[in-house]
Amino acid sequence: MARFEARKVGEQAFAQGGIEKIGDAQVTERPRLRELARVVARLRKHAGVDESHGAILVMCWHYTKHWIPDTRLNGLHAMSPFLRRSAEFFRPLYRRLPVPIKAPLRRWILGPAEPKPSSPGSEYGQRLAVETEAFTAQTDVHDLPAIAHYWSNRYLLPKLEAFGFSNPDGFFARYLELAHAGADSRPVRFASLGCGNCDTEVRVAGLLAGRGLRDFIIDCVDINRAMLDRGQALAAAAGVSEHIRPVVGDFNDWRPETRYAAIMANQSLHHVLKLEGLFAAIEQALDANGRLVTSDMIGRNGHMRWPEALEIVQEFWAELPPQSRYNVQLKRHEERFGNWDCSSEGFEGIRAQDVLRLLIERFDFELFVAYANLIDIFIDRSFGPHFDVNEAADLAFIDRVHARDEAEILAGRIKPTHMMAVLRKRPYAGETQTFAHLTPRFCLRP
Repeated sequence: MARFEARKVGEQAFAQGGIEKIGDAQVTERPRLRELARVVARLRKHAGVDESHGAILVMCWHYTKHWIPDTRLNGLHAMSPFLRRSAEFFRPLYRRLPVPIKAPLRRWILGPAEPKPSSPGSEYGQRLAVETEAFTAQTDVHDLPAIAHYWSNRYLLPKLEAFGFSNPDGFFARYLELAHAGADSRPVRFASLGCGNCDTEVRVAGLLAGRGLRDFIIDCVDINRAMLDRGQALAAAAGVSEHIRPVVGDFNDWRPETRYAAIMANQSLHHVLKLEGLFAAIEQALDANGRLVTSDMIGRNGHMRWPEALEIVQEFWAELPPQSRYNVQLKRHEERFGNWDCSSEGFEGIRAQDVLRLLIERFDFELFVAYANLIDIFIDRSFGPHFDVNEAADLAFIDRVHARDEAEILAGRIKPTHMMAVLRKRPYAGETQTFAHLTPRFCLRP
């Protein structure tokens, strides 16, 4: 029954998709049928999917990809209308499958990830599949609730303006412009690691071009081809295509082919497993006067709170009404704050607590602005949507959390979870700019 139904779906795809040859997707090919049987068995065990529906699910996904040469499911624009509709229908079903199913099913359908890491290991491969799946459909990876913008405009903006910029785009543009001025060769080469959709890079390129800079190229490095494709479209729409060069690459195994006047890392270092290797590659790739310019997370792994911060979070948590304790992202009620480990499946915050320590060991700091800890919980995507910027009581609560956060960080009792930093190769004889006494070493948790 399963084979007959799968073949029916395939024949329909042939008829409507204009496909003449099955190739390696042939349902009668015994090795692939044995592999299909193994995948369906796992579907039955872990997801409660019966055999016939499991086979149809797998084969339909298979048909929507393998009959179109060099087309992955992310490239829906290249499919015939029937195949595009099929892929769009089955993608939500795939996302609802448990993690033990996703990785083998994705490998069976799409083949090995591209590019393949040098020594991925089974755990690495599964995490990579989860990470890729999570970000493939995200067109805006930096969106935040309105309450986050209230907090940043009121409290973070004045700090940043003291250093000559008011937001991350201005921060990156400022230091890439300085790097451009000190570069020895033209065109000036920059790189951005883990660039995602290249939205920040496109805006920064526009800022630089608006300041009269023309001879520069930003190599935008990311493992997710779908996001790079969106980046190319954004660059074209913004008129900066000549400055944006997409590069498919895994920053866990990055091997730069040229030298750079500056390297950007915008909210990407906390996704890196092999930080030591990446920082060594960055150091080697930078010009003598080059800069590493980064805005990133430096708190506990998985964006969890350390015990000293968690205790204070629970104090404020007790004040929240029940409806504000609902985790919008995880879709669950948390009577007490759950301190969720975001690195349990993918690479989100996988080694966040090592980022600052390893940077201190290898580089010198030109600029270091560290901020926030407790406030993260109440303004981020999980619980931030519950706070209304038009409600005085909600704003007063956020103001109190910030005041406690700031006092505890300045006293050294808790450590900041965010940084904006500019790093230089050693030896660097210049000064290190910091906010108050929050130097890199002061902000490093013992």
